[in-house]
Amino acid sequence: MTGVTYADVDIAEDGKQHLFTSGGGGALAERMGIEITEATAERVVGIMPVEGNTQPYGLLHGGASCVLAETLGSVGAVLHGQTVDRPFAVGVDINATHHKAARSGLVTGVATPVHRGRAVATYEVVLTDEAGDRVCTARITCLLRGA
Repeated sequence: MTGVTYADVDIAEDGKQHLFTSGGGGALAERMGIEITEATAERVVGIMPVEGNTQPYGLLHGGASCVLAETLGSVGAVLHGQTVDRPFAVGVDINATHHKAARSGLVTGVATPVHRGRAVATYEVVLTDEAGDRVCTARITCLLRGA
């Protein structure tokens, strides 16, 4: 992941842990090929290949869309959480509406805040295909915790 840096966040008494490793979203995101290309508390953008993330009919798996959405929304929540001294975000709710199938190429997700409070942050995540058509709309809510 080039051009995006994240701070270390102390989330355990026994030391520092890198907030984001292996491209921005942890081991699952790495296995799915997710790459975060832009990240602020106001907007998080990432891409994911359809290939390798399909269901038996060759369409983008709805669960894969949810993984991308939760990854992006959680990154936004963590970045917001750093501003209110609660840098550890835990997803507590996600919902997604799948609008259109994607069969190939990349999907792009853009997460923007719906609510950013001291204890909870909610992001809307819009996934689009390479033609710019909306594939999925998701909403993720994260609980913000102190280190």
